[in-house]
Amino acid sequence: MSAQRSYRDIQEEVLRRIGSREWGPGDLIPSEIALAEEFNCARATINRALRELAEKGHLDRKRRAGTRVALTPVRQAIFDIPITRIEVEESGRAYRHLLLRRALETAPAPVYAALGLDADRPLLHVTAVHLADRQPFLYEDRWINTDAVPGVADADFSSLSANEWLVRNALISRGDLSFSAEAATPADADALGTTAGKPLFVIHRTTWIGATPVTAVRLAHAPGYQLTTTI
Repeated sequence: MSAQRSYRDIQEEVLRRIGSREWGPGDLIPSEIALAEEFNCARATINRALRELAEKGHLDRKRRAGTRVALTPVRQAIFDIPITRIEVEESGRAYRHLLLRRALETAPAPVYAALGLDADRPLLHVTAVHLADRQPFLYEDRWINTDAVPGVADADFSSLSANEWLVRNALISRGDLSFSAEAATPADADALGTTAGKPLFVIHRTTWIGATPVTAVRLAHAPGYQLTTTI
């Protein structure tokens, strides 16, 4: 009898069969019972493997109709929440960050709208500039829901940036991202050593833990920044 397979093993084999066209677009694949017998594993293991592949767009699953290879597989770009310190250090440059502001404040209306929070509750406002070889790299303007993560209300962020503190301590379950070219605001210009109105690459990111909003942040990069990722 062959060794029992994990759900990741099952996923790899299913993707291999799809990629090799052993199972072509629209094909009905074997039942969970048949696959559990083939791979010497529990049906629950098969169910988890196929469910996750369906969530990623590789399979179409319908109750009583079985599981088919997706006719038009979804292509998803996966973005991790980067730690700016690591991004800078991996480029071979020395990292440092300067905390500019940390205060409980009333946020602008668009921030409350993005987070789905009442506009009368104060949020923790944190701004910082991240440096690479002593040159401005990124200006961070962040609003934090202090009810979302234990300990965040007392974190000072002077030695450890809010970015890195939240990645370490908040188990983010989902987020929204938008990318744009924006004219530098006066605050951007001061932090990044550039001129107001100059085009900058800007990321807006909002994150949640389950249904609880955690943070809304605007990240303005210094002129010349280039985003690189994989799909």
